[in-house]
Amino acid sequence: MYVHYAFALAAAVASVAATNYALGPASRRERNRTSSYREASPEEHDGQSGNLTPSGDGLNLETTQLGEIADAAERGRRPSSAAIKRGLDIVLSLCLLGFLSPLLVLTAVAIKLDSRGPVLYRQRRVGFGGKEFEVFKFRSMIANAEANGPQYAAVKDKRVTPVGSVIRKFRIDEIPQAINVLRGEMSFVGPRPERPEFVRELEQEIPLYHCRHLVKPGITGWAQVKYEYAASVEGARTKLRYDLYYIRHSSPLLDLLIVLMTVRVALFGLGSR
Repeated sequence: MYVHYAFALAAAVASVAATNYALGPASRRERNRTSSYREASPEEHDGQSGNLTPSGDGLNLETTQLGEIADAAERGRRPSSAAIKRGLDIVLSLCLLGFLSPLLVLTAVAIKLDSRGPVLYRQRRVGFGGKEFEVFKFRSMIANAEANGPQYAAVKDKRVTPVGSVIRKFRIDEIPQAINVLRGEMSFVGPRPERPEFVRELEQEIPLYHCRHLVKPGITGWAQVKYEYAASVEGARTKLRYDLYYIRHSSPLLDLLIVLMTVRVALFGLGSR
């Protein structure tokens, strides 16, 4: 048990150090400067023309070309790059399930005692190439939460159970998706898979939204550590900027950075989803 705690503390320290080093002073200043408006809007005024311009670490949807995103995704599918990413996926998923196995058992018991319904549930999502699959998650909402049809999850969603609010804050509800990674349906790092009902709407409303499906979806991703819940079309538009940034700059080093940033979010409840 003490080894687990020591490892968690070391991971937390490493994640903070790594993200601070990787982002650098300039990026930290940009992040602080933009934190106030990100809660209300994904964009800011440029101070001269009055036009809205995107913040850093995300691509501008108005100027980004489909070709450059497609080319970047194709580079990631080269045999050498794909083998490295798949290797990282398997190692990280096995470590996640093995290292956190005591927590997974406690979570399952807590969910069962907290409310009626299954501990795990499956939900249809859209993955690589637009192919649908079933994602595994710990149940964090009441049973029959969508009796009236699919709904976006909000920050203070009344459907979330007491235990669900805790496991969502620390991203524990996402851990079972490591099974999807081992099955090859997801990657450890990538754009979050969205539900088919929402994808159909968002592809009509947002340019380049279909580009998210040029790579495998992930348990965590650049958008998840940079932005809060996307509970609307505009929120999804902002997250897409970060998803496209990830696809454009994807590399094993960036994947490891995102994993370390996710550790910080998971341990301290910081960041976004």
